[in-house]
Amino acid sequence: MVVNEAVLELRNIFHSGQVEPTSWVQRLFGNIETGLILKDITLEVKPGEVFAILGSKGSGKRALLDVISRRAHGATRGQIIFEGNPLTLSLFQRTCGYVTHRSDLIPSLTTEQTLYYAANLSSGEKVSRYTCSTRVRQMLGDLALNQVSHHSVSSLNTSQYRRLVIGVQLIKEPILLLLDEPTAGLDPLSTYLVVSILSSYARRRCRAVMLTMEKPRSDVFPFLDRAAFLCLGDILYAGPTRLMLDYFTSIGFPCPTMENPLMYYLCLSTVDRRSRERFLESNAQIMELVEKFKNDGGAYISTGGPTSPQVIKPSTQIRPSRPSVFQVSITLYQRLLASTFNITPFGLSHMFFRLLLYPLFALLIFILYLNAQNWERVLINRNGLLFFSIAGTYLMSTISTAYTFSIFRTRYYQEAYEGIYGGPLFLICYFLFSIPFSLASSAAASRIIFQASGLTSVDDWLTMWAVLWGCYLLAEQQTIALLMVINSKFIAILSSYYLCALYVLLGSGILRSYGGLPEWLLYTSYATQPHTAASALSLRLFGPPLINCSETQFGCRQTENFSLSERGGNSSITAGWDIAMCLGLPGVVALGNILIYVMPLPAFVKAKFRD
Repeated sequence: MVVNEAVLELRNIFHSGQVEPTSWVQRLFGNIETGLILKDITLEVKPGEVFAILGSKGSGKRALLDVISRRAHGATRGQIIFEGNPLTLSLFQRTCGYVTHRSDLIPSLTTEQTLYYAANLSSGEKVSRYTCSTRVRQMLGDLALNQVSHHSVSSLNTSQYRRLVIGVQLIKEPILLLLDEPTAGLDPLSTYLVVSILSSYARRRCRAVMLTMEKPRSDVFPFLDRAAFLCLGDILYAGPTRLMLDYFTSIGFPCPTMENPLMYYLCLSTVDRRSRERFLESNAQIMELVEKFKNDGGAYISTGGPTSPQVIKPSTQIRPSRPSVFQVSITLYQRLLASTFNITPFGLSHMFFRLLLYPLFALLIFILYLNAQNWERVLINRNGLLFFSIAGTYLMSTISTAYTFSIFRTRYYQEAYEGIYGGPLFLICYFLFSIPFSLASSAAASRIIFQASGLTSVDDWLTMWAVLWGCYLLAEQQTIALLMVINSKFIAILSSYYLCALYVLLGSGILRSYGGLPEWLLYTSYATQPHTAASALSLRLFGPPLINCSETQFGCRQTENFSLSERGGNSSITAGWDIAMCLGLPGVVALGNILIYVMPLPAFVKAKFRD
């Protein structure tokens, strides 16, 4: 038998972290109650084996996986050795995989497409677009997903979805795979299927699989090569499952004949909280078992080896090369296209929000102003159209962005933790993808609104198109920035549009005349997009701009003796400057978003999308 070097060794691991839930204010300012979560953890995970971490809720199972994957927040002491080297975050990302308890796949992609793009994002070897690679076909077979290979992710049942999430990691060929509660919420047959798939993968590929379980069933016992029982961060036993019964029998805790050994010893390692007396009694017994294993159980930790008869040395296997930045960019762009153009409820809803929502709103404006007559005399019609055009553009862009960007944002956060790509690359790909949609949507909407205005000049329509597109892009970029820290789409829409409403109220001169503003607020309004947007539209479409007002009462718009010289010169130059400013501000915000997405964020913010 070949000696393997790809062994994960944990030596005397202590970890302190948050032990009690706290408010977001406490988390933001670092006032977090911490405690010792893992206490002197020592164990080994070997290739070709399935290692189960068993324990009740709060035992430290997830914290242990987070410490191994270098995702844990808090102080950690001890040694984590993998392949003979300290396990760093970069080493883990290159050679290992982690299936967290929450993984949000893109709903409109098919099962095959999901694995296809996962393969291209993890390997520098390009997978054919038209013929599914042997790798993807083999993975579909291993996961028992052949029959749903062309079904959308949103149509999969819980078991199929869980297997697909596991497959997204398996197709990357990780040497060590961590799984947090992969069988939680599954029926007995699905639980058996998932564990058997993982066991088969570990043995055939000589990979190490480490999973956590809270309620192990007896039928999965043969698939678990090693197990560790955790209670409040302490280990009661860690070693081969074939020696587990002998160990507990030798210390006076034999398993009854008809009992499930895994559940029996899991109950033995769980504190009884039904009463104070039972708590003290069970806690004392557990502490005694912990001390017993520390004194006499060291030999069980490294006992045994891979169970397969012939094992290939993992370090000699050829690992897929990392994809280039260009390949990752192309894959992300293709995935965005596929997720939107697939004929699924998710894809159709995204097409509606991106292409039809804004023109439908413009159609409502057209119906409202269809019978408006004598534009030169009826100022309220003119200003109302201007207000609805700008404010409505902000609202439609905010709603569309919140509902179409959020799923990709969440997927980005999960994949970024795997080291696949960073925030700037993700945003650039998304911007390039969304620009044609916003351009087409604003073109159709502006044409409809233009028809309502009664004007006919093509130059006037192009001006309206440019201005409204700029407003659409600004609201989109602002919403993207808010979605970085806000998980709820509804809250993001309210927050973004509240800011846009302030811009329109203070900067446009439509609802409040500039003459009635304090001087500092007047100059501040020049930095808002509605100031230039309203100026360009009123100058080119509706006559003089709405700024020459000395009255302070509501409704003051303009005076008869307004001259362009007071505005600063030639009207075409003025309109051109306003349009340039209107289109330039979204670019500035987009650059700001790229910078924001590389800044470190508080852990509790990122945890909302990853965990």
